Amino acid sequence: MADNRLEELREEITAVARSNDFTRAALIPMLRYIKEKRQGIDGEAVQLVAGILGISPAQVHAVSTFYSFIHPETQGKYVFRLCRTYSCELAGKEEIARALENELGVTFGKTSADGLFTLEWANCMGMCDQGPAMLVNDDVYTRLNPEKVRDIVERYRSREEDTAAAEKPALREVTVDADLTTSANELTFSTIPANEGLTKALAMSRVDIIDTMRDSKLKGRGGAGFPTGIKWNFAAAEKRTPKYIICNADEGEPGTFKDRLILAQYGDLVIEGMTIAARAIGAPIGLIYLRAEYSYLRPRLEEIIKKRTEAGLLGKNIGGIEGFDLTILVVMGAGAYVCGEETALIESLEGSRGEPRNRPPFPVVSGFLSRPSVVNNVETLAWVPCILAKGVHWFKSVGTDNSAGRKLFSVSGDCERPGIYEFPFGITVAELLREVGGEDAKAVQIGGASGCCVPRKDFERRLAFEDIPTGGSVMVIGPGRDMLDLAHNVMDFFVDESCGNCAPCRLGNRKLLDAVGVLRKGKFSDDYLAELRKVAETMQGTAKCGLGQASSVAFMSILEHFRDEIQPH
Repeated sequence: MADNRLEELREEITAVARSNDFTRAALIPMLRYIKEKRQGIDGEAVQLVAGILGISPAQVHAVSTFYSFIHPETQGKYVFRLCRTYSCELAGKEEIARALENELGVTFGKTSADGLFTLEWANCMGMCDQGPAMLVNDDVYTRLNPEKVRDIVERYRSREEDTAAAEKPALREVTVDADLTTSANELTFSTIPANEGLTKALAMSRVDIIDTMRDSKLKGRGGAGFPTGIKWNFAAAEKRTPKYIICNADEGEPGTFKDRLILAQYGDLVIEGMTIAARAIGAPIGLIYLRAEYSYLRPRLEEIIKKRTEAGLLGKNIGGIEGFDLTILVVMGAGAYVCGEETALIESLEGSRGEPRNRPPFPVVSGFLSRPSVVNNVETLAWVPCILAKGVHWFKSVGTDNSAGRKLFSVSGDCERPGIYEFPFGITVAELLREVGGEDAKAVQIGGASGCCVPRKDFERRLAFEDIPTGGSVMVIGPGRDMLDLAHNVMDFFVDESCGNCAPCRLGNRKLLDAVGVLRKGKFSDDYLAELRKVAETMQGTAKCGLGQASSVAFMSILEHFRDEIQPH
């Protein structure tokens, strides 16, 4: 790198570091900046970053190689990332893959000779209802077909050739406009008056806010289902400060895209929920951890934060309450599915590899920067103002005893009407399929890649924490589909996304992926199946985090419920 370019880069990334007080938390933003501007992170850049932050080059390199969006190798000016997860596979991603190779003149994992285009596979980008989907840098393209691919590639080529243009035309095709990010039925969120929940919360004591959440029986909408009021109470009881409220917007579970819609259309409600949570636990700082694939949502969220600050709904002495101060920041992820796990997310916020922590201690005791931290899902936070605005009785009037309230479901796959649906907890799989036009399904995968495959004979089971728990993904699998294709797709995903930190996950996922090939040949014994079950049980019981504990669930449910399909292979 020439000296003047190196000095220019030093000044630019020093500014990024300064905005993060030169802490380790600046590392990923600095690497994101370098990768976006230089298309790669070479040894000189690594040394530069290490010197500015006072850490070793090895630490910088270790973080860079962990995340897909800041991997150090040099890529083209435009990186085409085609989603390879199962919703897009059902929508015909293989045809799009061949079209991209033909139009770009490169195979997957390669960069064109002129340095313009890189083509690679990517995991779920939250567009499962609009597949096949791809990212080109930060621009999102959906419902792809070969003709559309040809047009997109040509427009990028034209952009480069049109050197005389003072300003290049915007190529973003999918934005966060309502006509492109829609729900299939009316959501409760659209009926809640702005800031009514916050107004009521500001008139309550912190204890009363927490008691309201506990009495409502609101459980986390990200999948784990931990009671929100209890989590808040744990953090509020801690004496150490500062405390943090963290919004988990790292929606990377294949088949899940509800948080994308909520952030796009109801971001104000989410930030209102964060403000109420901050009041309850005594947190002066809120962080929205936004997945790299949702970078196009960042300007809208930051505009909401700016307007709320100007209106006195964020900042100093909110609502006239002396000492109630809250600053909210949007922090970008860098591409790692495992960062959806709350402790891995916190590690990423701190500028480290997103490897899950051992627990205890739990984040409510020792979270971000070793301080008490509450991590809540996007949807969970959106329900908080609703409960305060409409009341506990309203929220508990639907659902079940153990699963109160309503839930957003991301529906994709072989159905007539994919999209976002809101239903009360306790709806049966059969009832949901009738609503979405998927009555002829042979199976439904509930909960994304880490969820079970429910066969037709079990369609009267209920979607609730006490029966089939889910973070919201419902993937409809039609009668003509091969379940081993799903098994291969899921296990390939987990082999790619495992952080590799613990042996059960690192080795177990590879073992199950290899097993798909054995099952396809139809030459296996009962002893072999028993061995696979032992592998899955070991993973579920000993893996360090939820990824390894749940990654075998889909595979084993296919083995259990679709044995008649496996034998003929």
